[in-house]
Amino acid sequence: MFPAENLRDWRGEKVIDPDSNKIGDLEAVYVDTVTDQPAFATVRVGMFGRHRLVFVPLDGATVLPSAVRVRYDKKTVGDAPTIDVDGELEATEEPKVFAHYNLPYQTGAAGERRLARR
Repeated sequence: MFPAENLRDWRGEKVIDPDSNKIGDLEAVYVDTVTDQPAFATVRVGMFGRHRLVFVPLDGATVLPSAVRVRYDKKTVGDAPTIDVDGELEATEEPKVFAHYNLPYQTGAAGERRLARR
């Protein structure tokens, strides 16, 4: 996993898949509210004027000098749940993000959200 103190450094970096195909540019990092560790990133994808943000898990990702390489292929990431570039992930949408990647989802003990943007 990544050291949390470097989160700001990743914004704007390329996000690539295991075959080095560019997926898009890293927009934001979401941490797991239980562990306070980076869990997902939003990646800006799409054509000029039609950008959207897709979610991709950071588990198993590696940071390269000029890119962040994720474990998922470009198509899988491109088909992930999205938000508008100025949008916000709704609490009701969180389970869909996890389900897209076949990851278990569970809210906090008091029902709090699982992801928080950093």
